[in-house]
Amino acid sequence: MRIGLHALGIGSGADPDVIAATARHAEDRGFATLWCGEHVVMVDQPSSRYPYTPDGQIAVPVDADWLDPLACLGFAAAHSSTIRLATGVLLLPEHNPVIMAKQVASLDRLSKGRFTLGVGIGWSRDEFDALGVPFSRRAERTAAYLEAMRALWSTEVATVESDFVSFRDVRVNPKPTQSHVPVILGGNSDRALMRVAEWSDGWYGFNLDGLDHVADRLATLRSYCAERDRAMSDMRIAVALRDPRDAELGDLEHLGVDELVIVESPPDSADAVEEWIADLAQRWIDR
Repeated sequence: MRIGLHALGIGSGADPDVIAATARHAEDRGFATLWCGEHVVMVDQPSSRYPYTPDGQIAVPVDADWLDPLACLGFAAAHSSTIRLATGVLLLPEHNPVIMAKQVASLDRLSKGRFTLGVGIGWSRDEFDALGVPFSRRAERTAAYLEAMRALWSTEVATVESDFVSFRDVRVNPKPTQSHVPVILGGNSDRALMRVAEWSDGWYGFNLDGLDHVADRLATLRSYCAERDRAMSDMRIAVALRDPRDAELGDLEHLGVDELVIVESPPDSADAVEEWIADLAQRWIDR
């Protein structure tokens, strides 16, 4: 069982000194992955319900600093050497897929093959409206964008034609260091898990309500994988729990979870990061 840390990019986690210290000390204490999420914009009075809390409200203040996740993880890569880096999650349908293929490949090169691309289809209609991207068919758009990105990563001269992407005989270099950049999909609904089985390399379950919730979602994913003749053993499974204090790592591992992601806000001062990481490591890794 690996332990990841979802702490970068927001609020105090957007401070460069805090990011650098977190990357160094988390790596030294054995954390497996540094995770960073994304929202391009926030709105004061959202029209969409946040799907990961019972009250439908996101816990992040609307005026909090929120870094671009690829820029944040690129900075963290420069202050580490072995810890993996992952978006949890990047809202792929909000981005141009050709530019995103370039950015992901660049980050994978600069981190020497340590990057995992976690993507989501997005839940905030307000955000899509602000970016001028249609909110409808965003799941289909995400799948088409990912197909185009994989073609650009794996083919020297790529041509893609779909409802959402059209280019012919283009080259995008560099190619990623990894022969296959792992792409995991966020979302806890049945439809999200169906998409995981259809076209992703794994699942990031976020803010799940305990072991029973994890077991239920994994049973659903397992059934979708069986329908598509995909082996669950090929899936990378990471989960973050709403209240990880009750998590039993052995039980999670038995369910098929590869990584428990601890969601925490770092201290405001870089000088306090080492002790903060040490406390987390003692609780979740050293035990």
